[in-house]
Amino acid sequence: MKTEIRHYREQDISEILDIFEAASRVGHPFVSEEFIQQERHNVEQLYLPNADTWVVLADGNVAGFISLIGNEVGGLFVDPKFHGHGLGRALMEKAQALHGDLLVQVFKENSVGRYFYHRYGFQLVEETIFEQTGDALLKLAFSA
Repeated sequence: MKTEIRHYREQDISEILDIFEAASRVGHPFVSEEFIQQERHNVEQLYLPNADTWVVLADGNVAGFISLIGNEVGGLFVDPKFHGHGLGRALMEKAQALHGDLLVQVFKENSVGRYFYHRYGFQLVEETIFEQTGDALLKLAFSA
Protein backbone atom coordinates (compact mmCIF):
# COMPACT_ATOMS: atom_id res chain seq x y z
CA MET A 1 0.00 0.00 0.00
CA LYS A 2 1.40 3.37 -1.04
CA THR A 3 0.75 6.16 1.47
CA GLU A 4 1.12 9.92 1.32
CA ILE A 5 0.26 12.76 3.69
CA ARG A 6 -0.86 16.11 2.34
CA HIS A 7 -2.90 19.14 3.37
CA TYR A 8 -6.69 18.80 3.34
CA ARG A 9 -8.42 20.10 0.20
CA GLU A 10 -12.07 21.11 -0.08
CA GLN A 11 -12.74 18.25 -2.50
CA ASP A 12 -11.81 15.82 0.33
CA ILE A 13 -14.89 16.80 2.38
CA SER A 14 -17.10 13.84 1.43
CA GLU A 15 -14.43 11.28 2.30
CA ILE A 16 -13.50 13.16 5.50
CA LEU A 17 -17.10 13.16 6.73
CA ASP A 18 -17.61 9.49 5.91
CA ILE A 19 -14.36 8.57 7.70
CA PHE A 20 -15.33 10.70 10.70
CA GLU A 21 -18.69 8.94 10.97
CA ALA A 22 -17.36 5.39 10.47
CA ALA A 23 -14.48 5.86 12.92
CA SER A 24 -16.75 7.57 15.45
CA ARG A 25 -19.08 4.58 15.44
CA VAL A 26 -16.11 2.31 16.25
CA GLY A 27 -14.50 4.53 18.89
CA HIS A 28 -17.62 6.10 20.37
CA PRO A 29 -20.34 3.43 20.53
CA PHE A 30 -21.52 5.02 23.80
CA VAL A 31 -22.65 8.34 22.24
CA SER A 32 -26.04 8.93 20.65
CA GLU A 33 -26.79 8.96 16.94
CA GLU A 34 -27.86 12.60 17.34
CA PHE A 35 -24.46 13.47 18.81
CA ILE A 36 -22.61 11.79 15.91
CA GLN A 37 -24.74 13.63 13.34
CA GLN A 38 -24.27 16.97 15.13
CA GLU A 39 -20.52 16.43 15.27
CA ARG A 40 -20.48 15.45 11.58
CA HIS A 41 -22.08 18.82 10.85
CA ASN A 42 -19.59 20.55 13.19
CA VAL A 43 -16.63 18.89 11.46
CA GLU A 44 -17.67 20.44 8.16
CA GLN A 45 -18.91 23.82 9.36
CA LEU A 46 -16.77 24.58 12.41
CA TYR A 47 -13.74 22.36 12.88
CA LEU A 48 -12.26 22.06 9.38
CA PRO A 49 -12.42 25.81 8.65
CA ASN A 50 -10.60 26.58 11.92
CA ALA A 51 -7.95 23.85 11.99
CA ASP A 52 -4.81 22.83 10.14
CA THR A 53 -5.95 19.53 8.65
CA TRP A 54 -3.82 16.87 7.02
CA VAL A 55 -5.06 13.77 5.20
CA VAL A 56 -3.37 10.44 4.71
CA LEU A 57 -3.87 8.77 1.36
CA ALA A 58 -3.74 5.01 0.85
CA ASP A 59 -3.17 4.14 -2.78
CA GLY A 60 -4.40 7.63 -3.74
CA ASN A 61 -7.60 7.59 -1.67
CA VAL A 62 -8.28 9.53 1.53
CA ALA A 63 -8.03 7.03 4.39
CA GLY A 64 -7.76 9.30 7.43
CA PHE A 65 -7.15 12.79 8.71
CA ILE A 66 -5.79 14.80 11.61
CA SER A 67 -6.93 18.30 12.52
CA LEU A 68 -4.61 20.47 14.57
CA ILE A 69 -5.27 23.66 16.46
CA GLY A 70 -1.76 24.72 17.37
CA ASN A 71 -0.24 21.74 19.14
CA GLU A 72 -3.62 20.26 20.11
CA VAL A 73 -5.02 17.34 18.16
CA GLY A 74 -8.60 18.42 17.58
CA GLY A 75 -9.42 15.17 15.83
CA LEU A 76 -7.69 12.07 14.48
CA PHE A 77 -9.81 9.66 12.49
CA VAL A 78 -8.78 6.75 10.28
CA ASP A 79 -11.16 4.70 8.16
CA PRO A 80 -11.76 1.52 10.21
CA LYS A 81 -10.80 -0.55 7.14
CA PHE A 82 -7.28 0.80 7.63
CA HIS A 83 -6.96 0.45 11.41
CA GLY A 84 -3.72 -1.30 12.28
CA HIS A 85 -1.92 -0.25 9.08
CA GLY A 86 0.13 2.58 10.61
CA LEU A 87 -1.87 5.44 9.11
CA GLY A 88 -2.81 6.96 12.48
CA ARG A 89 0.82 6.75 13.58
CA ALA A 90 1.92 8.45 10.34
CA LEU A 91 -0.52 11.31 10.98
CA MET A 92 0.71 11.66 14.58
CA GLU A 93 4.30 11.75 13.37
CA LYS A 94 3.34 14.56 10.99
CA ALA A 95 1.75 16.48 13.90
CA GLN A 96 4.82 15.87 16.05
CA ALA A 97 7.14 17.06 13.26
CA LEU A 98 5.07 20.25 13.00
CA HIS A 99 4.61 20.98 16.72
CA GLY A 100 6.80 18.75 18.90
CA ASP A 101 4.83 18.41 22.13
CA LEU A 102 1.16 17.53 21.57
CA LEU A 103 -2.11 17.56 23.52
CA VAL A 104 -5.30 15.62 22.85
CA GLN A 105 -8.62 14.99 24.55
CA VAL A 106 -10.22 11.56 24.29
CA PHE A 107 -13.35 10.09 25.82
CA LYS A 108 -12.47 7.73 28.66
CA GLU A 109 -14.80 5.10 27.18
CA ASN A 110 -13.05 5.31 23.79
CA SER A 111 -10.86 2.25 24.28
CA VAL A 112 -9.66 2.33 20.65
CA GLY A 113 -8.41 5.92 20.95
CA ARG A 114 -7.00 5.47 24.45
CA TYR A 115 -5.04 2.39 23.35
CA PHE A 116 -3.66 4.24 20.32
CA TYR A 117 -2.56 7.31 22.30
CA HIS A 118 -1.06 5.15 25.07
CA ARG A 119 0.99 3.20 22.51
CA TYR A 120 2.18 6.47 20.98
CA GLY A 121 3.41 7.66 24.38
CA PHE A 122 0.75 10.09 25.57
CA GLN A 123 0.38 10.53 29.33
CA LEU A 124 -2.69 11.51 31.36
CA VAL A 125 -2.82 15.18 32.39
CA GLU A 126 -6.36 15.47 33.75
CA GLU A 127 -9.84 13.98 33.68
CA THR A 128 -12.92 16.17 33.24
CA ILE A 129 -16.54 15.75 32.19
CA PHE A 130 -17.65 16.60 28.66
CA GLU A 131 -20.67 18.78 29.38
CA GLN A 132 -22.57 17.96 26.16
CA THR A 133 -22.82 14.26 26.95
CA GLY A 134 -21.79 13.86 30.60
CA ASP A 135 -19.02 11.44 29.59
CA ALA A 136 -15.56 11.43 31.17
CA LEU A 137 -12.95 13.13 29.02
CA LEU A 138 -9.20 12.58 29.37
CA LYS A 139 -6.63 15.23 28.51
CA LEU A 140 -3.39 13.57 27.38
CA ALA A 141 0.02 15.05 26.59
CA PHE A 142 2.93 13.86 24.49
CA SER A 143 6.41 15.29 25.04
CA ALA A 144 8.79 15.04 22.10
